[in-house]
Amino acid sequence: MQEPHFEATTILSARRPGEVAMSGDGQVTLGHTIAKPDAVKVRKLEQFGHERQGVLVGFAGAAADAFALMEHFEKHLEASPTNLRRAAIGLARLWRTDRALRRLESMMIVADLEVTLMVSGQGDLIEPTDGLCAIGSGGSFALAAARGLMHQGSLEAREVCEQSLRIAAGICIYTNESITTISVP
Repeated sequence: MQEPHFEATTILSARRPGEVAMSGDGQVTLGHTIAKPDAVKVRKLEQFGHERQGVLVGFAGAAADAFALMEHFEKHLEASPTNLRRAAIGLARLWRTDRALRRLESMMIVADLEVTLMVSGQGDLIEPTDGLCAIGSGGSFALAAARGLMHQGSLEAREVCEQSLRIAAGICIYTNESITTISVP
Protein backbone atom coordinates (compact mmCIF):
# COMPACT_ATOMS: atom_id res chain seq x y z
CA MET A 1 0.00 0.00 0.00
CA GLN A 2 1.37 3.36 -1.03
CA GLU A 3 1.44 6.25 1.44
CA PRO A 4 -0.76 9.25 0.49
CA HIS A 5 1.13 11.95 -1.34
CA PHE A 6 0.64 15.60 -0.37
CA GLU A 7 0.30 18.01 -3.28
CA ALA A 8 -0.53 21.63 -3.05
CA THR A 9 0.84 25.05 -2.68
CA THR A 10 1.57 27.99 -4.78
CA ILE A 11 4.06 30.48 -3.41
CA LEU A 12 5.10 33.60 -5.35
CA SER A 13 7.46 36.43 -4.50
CA ALA A 14 7.63 39.69 -6.44
CA ARG A 15 9.96 42.64 -6.10
CA ARG A 16 9.65 46.34 -6.92
CA PRO A 17 12.07 49.11 -5.91
CA GLY A 18 11.89 49.41 -2.12
CA GLU A 19 9.32 46.61 -1.78
CA VAL A 20 9.20 42.83 -1.79
CA ALA A 21 6.04 40.78 -1.33
CA MET A 22 5.18 37.12 -1.05
CA SER A 23 1.85 35.32 -1.37
CA GLY A 24 0.78 31.77 -0.74
CA ASP A 25 -2.49 30.02 -1.33
CA GLY A 26 -4.20 28.07 1.43
CA GLN A 27 -4.96 24.72 -0.18
CA VAL A 28 -3.51 21.50 1.15
CA THR A 29 -4.56 18.30 -0.57
CA LEU A 30 -4.14 14.72 0.44
CA GLY A 31 -4.42 12.54 -2.63
CA HIS A 32 -7.49 13.77 -4.48
CA THR A 33 -9.07 15.40 -1.43
CA ILE A 34 -8.75 18.93 -0.05
CA ALA A 35 -7.43 18.38 3.46
CA LYS A 36 -7.34 22.07 4.43
CA PRO A 37 -8.44 25.12 2.45
CA ASP A 38 -6.86 27.88 4.55
CA ALA A 39 -3.32 26.92 5.52
CA VAL A 40 -0.79 29.74 5.94
CA LYS A 41 2.42 28.93 4.06
CA VAL A 42 4.17 32.30 4.21
CA ARG A 43 5.78 33.90 7.25
CA LYS A 44 7.46 37.19 8.06
CA LEU A 45 10.43 36.96 10.41
CA GLU A 46 10.31 40.50 11.81
CA GLN A 47 13.63 40.62 13.66
CA PHE A 48 15.83 39.81 10.67
CA GLY A 49 16.74 41.14 7.25
CA HIS A 50 18.09 44.27 5.64
CA GLU A 51 17.74 47.17 8.06
CA ARG A 52 15.89 44.62 10.23
CA GLN A 53 12.65 45.19 8.31
CA GLY A 54 11.97 41.49 8.11
CA VAL A 55 12.60 38.38 6.06
CA LEU A 56 9.78 36.76 4.13
CA VAL A 57 9.68 32.97 3.97
CA GLY A 58 7.35 30.78 1.91
CA PHE A 59 7.44 27.02 1.69
CA ALA A 60 6.05 24.27 -0.50
CA GLY A 61 6.02 20.58 0.25
CA ALA A 62 5.30 18.49 3.30
CA ALA A 63 4.27 20.77 6.17
CA ALA A 64 6.29 19.02 8.87
CA ASP A 65 9.38 19.16 6.65
CA ALA A 66 8.82 22.86 5.99
CA PHE A 67 8.57 23.64 9.71
CA ALA A 68 11.78 21.72 10.37
CA LEU A 69 13.52 23.73 7.66
CA MET A 70 12.16 27.00 9.05
CA GLU A 71 13.67 26.14 12.41
CA HIS A 72 17.09 25.51 10.86
CA PHE A 73 16.82 28.62 8.69
CA GLU A 74 16.06 30.81 11.72
CA LYS A 75 19.21 29.48 13.42
CA HIS A 76 21.26 30.50 10.38
CA LEU A 77 19.58 33.92 10.35
CA GLU A 78 20.41 34.40 14.03
CA ALA A 79 24.08 33.91 13.15
CA SER A 80 23.91 36.62 10.43
CA PRO A 81 20.64 38.54 10.93
CA THR A 82 21.23 41.09 8.17
CA ASN A 83 22.81 38.80 5.58
CA LEU A 84 20.03 36.72 4.05
CA ARG A 85 22.31 35.27 1.36
CA ARG A 86 24.77 33.91 3.95
CA ALA A 87 21.94 32.38 6.01
CA ALA A 88 20.41 30.76 2.90
CA ILE A 89 23.79 29.37 1.82
CA GLY A 90 24.24 27.89 5.29
CA LEU A 91 20.81 26.28 5.16
CA ALA A 92 21.35 24.91 1.63
CA ARG A 93 24.71 23.43 2.65
CA LEU A 94 23.25 21.85 5.79
CA TRP A 95 20.16 20.61 3.94
CA ARG A 96 22.29 18.90 1.32
CA THR A 97 24.82 17.32 3.65
CA ASP A 98 22.80 16.38 6.74
CA ARG A 99 21.53 12.82 6.50
CA ALA A 100 18.14 13.53 8.14
CA LEU A 101 17.52 16.85 6.39
CA ARG A 102 18.30 15.38 2.98
CA ARG A 103 15.10 13.37 3.21
CA LEU A 104 12.91 16.42 3.71
CA GLU A 105 10.60 17.12 0.78
CA SER A 106 10.15 20.85 0.67
CA MET A 107 11.31 24.01 -1.08
CA MET A 108 11.55 27.53 0.23
CA ILE A 109 11.59 31.08 -1.07
CA VAL A 110 13.28 33.60 1.21
CA ALA A 111 13.36 37.34 0.54
CA ASP A 112 14.22 40.65 2.11
CA LEU A 113 14.64 44.15 0.68
CA GLU A 114 17.95 43.20 -0.95
CA VAL A 115 17.59 39.67 -2.30
CA THR A 116 15.14 36.90 -3.21
CA LEU A 117 16.36 33.30 -3.17
CA MET A 118 14.84 29.89 -3.86
CA VAL A 119 16.35 27.15 -1.69
CA SER A 120 15.98 23.41 -2.34
CA GLY A 121 17.14 20.20 -0.72
CA GLN A 122 19.45 19.43 -3.62
CA GLY A 123 21.60 22.36 -2.54
CA ASP A 124 20.12 24.71 -5.12
CA LEU A 125 20.23 28.37 -4.26
CA ILE A 126 18.73 30.38 -7.10
CA GLU A 127 18.39 34.15 -7.28
CA PRO A 128 15.92 35.19 -9.98
CA THR A 129 17.09 37.90 -12.36
CA ASP A 130 13.67 39.51 -12.77
CA GLY A 131 12.69 39.69 -9.08
CA LEU A 132 10.02 37.00 -9.46
CA CYS A 133 10.23 33.57 -7.89
CA ALA A 134 7.60 30.82 -7.58
CA ILE A 135 7.43 27.30 -6.19
CA GLY A 136 4.80 24.63 -5.73
CA SER A 137 2.19 22.95 -7.85
CA GLY A 138 0.81 26.19 -9.26
CA GLY A 139 4.14 28.00 -9.29
CA SER A 140 4.58 28.01 -13.06
CA PHE A 141 1.09 29.43 -13.58
CA ALA A 142 1.62 32.15 -10.97
CA LEU A 143 5.05 33.00 -12.36
CA ALA A 144 3.71 33.39 -15.91
CA ALA A 145 0.90 35.62 -14.66
CA ALA A 146 3.31 37.71 -12.57
CA ARG A 147 5.63 38.27 -15.51
CA GLY A 148 2.70 39.61 -17.52
CA LEU A 149 1.48 41.80 -14.66
CA MET A 150 4.94 43.24 -13.94
CA HIS A 151 4.91 44.76 -17.43
CA GLN A 152 1.78 46.72 -16.50
CA GLY A 153 4.13 48.91 -14.49
CA SER A 154 1.61 50.42 -12.09
CA LEU A 155 0.98 47.48 -9.77
CA GLU A 156 2.80 47.19 -6.47
CA ALA A 157 4.62 43.93 -5.69
CA ARG A 158 1.85 42.97 -3.26
CA GLU A 159 -0.83 43.40 -5.95
CA VAL A 160 1.22 41.43 -8.49
CA CYS A 161 1.46 38.51 -6.04
CA GLU A 162 -2.23 38.49 -5.15
CA GLN A 163 -3.52 38.81 -8.71
CA SER A 164 -1.08 36.19 -9.99
CA LEU A 165 -2.21 33.67 -7.38
CA ARG A 166 -5.84 34.30 -8.30
CA ILE A 167 -4.97 33.59 -11.94
CA ALA A 168 -3.10 30.41 -10.92
CA ALA A 169 -6.10 29.31 -8.81
CA GLY A 170 -8.24 29.47 -11.94
CA ILE A 171 -5.90 27.02 -13.69
CA CYS A 172 -4.22 24.76 -11.12
CA ILE A 173 -6.42 22.31 -9.22
CA TYR A 174 -3.96 22.37 -6.31
CA THR A 175 -4.24 26.15 -5.81
CA ASN A 176 -7.13 28.04 -4.23
CA GLU A 177 -8.09 31.68 -3.63
CA SER A 178 -7.49 31.64 0.12
CA ILE A 179 -4.43 33.87 -0.29
CA THR A 180 -2.10 35.18 2.40
CA THR A 181 0.19 38.05 1.41
CA ILE A 182 3.05 39.57 3.37
CA SER A 183 5.46 42.31 2.38
CA VAL A 184 8.45 44.41 3.38
CA PRO A 185 8.07 47.32 4.10
